[in-house]
Amino acid sequence: MNLFSYQWAARCLAPLAFALLWWRGRGDPAYRDALGERWGNISPPQTSGQWVWLHAASVGEVRAAVPLITGLLAAGHSLHITTNTPTGRTAVAEQFGNQVRQSYPPFDTPQAVNRFLDRLHPIAAIRVELELWPTLLASLQARDIPIALVNARLSERSLRRYQRLGGVLSERMARISWVGAQTKADADRLIALGVAHSHLDITGSLKFDQPINPEQVSAGQQLRHRIGAERPVWVAASVREGEAQSVLAAHAMLCKRIPDALLILVPRHPERFVLPSLPAYGGADAVVYRTKASPITRATSILFADTMGELSVFLAAADIAFVGGSLVAVGGHNPLEPAALGLPVLMGPHVVNFAQVDRLLGEAGARYRVVDARSLATTLENLLTDAPARQAAGVQAQAVVEQHRGACKKTLTQLTDRLGLITK
Repeated sequence: MNLFSYQWAARCLAPLAFALLWWRGRGDPAYRDALGERWGNISPPQTSGQWVWLHAASVGEVRAAVPLITGLLAAGHSLHITTNTPTGRTAVAEQFGNQVRQSYPPFDTPQAVNRFLDRLHPIAAIRVELELWPTLLASLQARDIPIALVNARLSERSLRRYQRLGGVLSERMARISWVGAQTKADADRLIALGVAHSHLDITGSLKFDQPINPEQVSAGQQLRHRIGAERPVWVAASVREGEAQSVLAAHAMLCKRIPDALLILVPRHPERFVLPSLPAYGGADAVVYRTKASPITRATSILFADTMGELSVFLAAADIAFVGGSLVAVGGHNPLEPAALGLPVLMGPHVVNFAQVDRLLGEAGARYRVVDARSLATTLENLLTDAPARQAAGVQAQAVVEQHRGACKKTLTQLTDRLGLITK
C-alpha cells in the first residue's frame, strides 16, 4: 500500500469513525463533546510561543507521562496535549489544569491533520507509547517537525498488524527523529518496523517513575480506618467486564473461609460497567457504591468503586491487589501502582502489555499468577492469613519499582539531544 491509497481509504473511513464516536456517546455523552476537534478544528493558541504537541492515548498513557510532562513544563515549554478518550482528557485536566492546552487529535486524513497543524504550529511532536498514523507522520515530516516516540512498546501482534501497511508506514518510521523503547524486545520489533538503529535507545518504562499522590494515600488510609484496620481488604483493580464474574466468584469463595473479607471492586470503565448478578456472599445489601457515600459496615462485603481517578485511594486502603485485564485476553493493566504502594500483586495469564514488569515482579516473589476464580480465591486466602509472606512480597514489589526508576531522566536528556528541546 502506498500513501495515496492509504489516504483514500482513510477519507472513506473517517465518517464511520465519526459515527462510532457518536454511537459511543449514547453511554458516555462526553464522546460527543468537541467532535469538531476530530476534524482538526482546534482553537489557535491565544499566546505566542513554541508549542510542543504531546499525544497520550488514554488514562494509562497520561499517568505514565506525568513526570515527563512535569519536566517539560519546568523547562518552560508550552504543551498541547491530545488524548483519544474523555477519561484521558479528564486525567490531563485534573493533573495539569490550565498549565497546558488540550484537545482531541485529528482523524488521520490530510485535511484534518493539516488543519490541526496549521492552527497549532508545533515545533516538535511527542507520542507516548505507540500510536502510528501514516498521514500524520507524513505531514509532520513534510513540515520538518521532529517526531519522538517515548516509552515505546510494540508487541508481536501489533508488529504484524502494522507490517500489513507495508511501505506506507516503514518509510515514515525510518525518518522518525528518536524512539525511546521500553525494552530490548520492543527495540528489536521497532527496528523490524523500520526505525533506524541510530535513532533508537532503550530507556526503560516511564511508568516506574510515576509519582504517588500523597493526598490520595492519606485518603486511602482514612478509608481503611472507616473499613476497620483488622478487616482483610483486597482490591480488584481495572477489572474488565469479561472477568468481573470471576472476581465476584473468587470473593464469594474467599468469604466462606474469611467471612469479614472486603472486596474493593474498581472497574476499568465505570461509566459503562454493569455489575453482574451477585453470588451468595450477602446479596445486593452487602454492596456499597462509592458515589453514594454510604457507610461501610460489618455487613458490607463489596465496595463498588464507581468513580474515576481514585485508584491510589483504594490501593492505599488494601492489603493485596489483583490487577485486571489479565484474566481475559486484553493484555493486562499496569501493576506498578500497587507495587509502588507495597502491595503483593496478583495477575492472570494475559499480561502481554506489561510482560517485562510482570516478569520482574514474578522473579522478585512479588507477583502471584492466578488463572481462574478458584486460584484467585486460594491465593488471596493464603496471603491474607500469612502476614509475614504478604508483607515480604510487598517489600519486594516496592524494591522492584525503586530499582527501575530513571526512564524520565533518560527520555528528557534524549529529547534535548535529538529534538533540540531545552530541559532542566
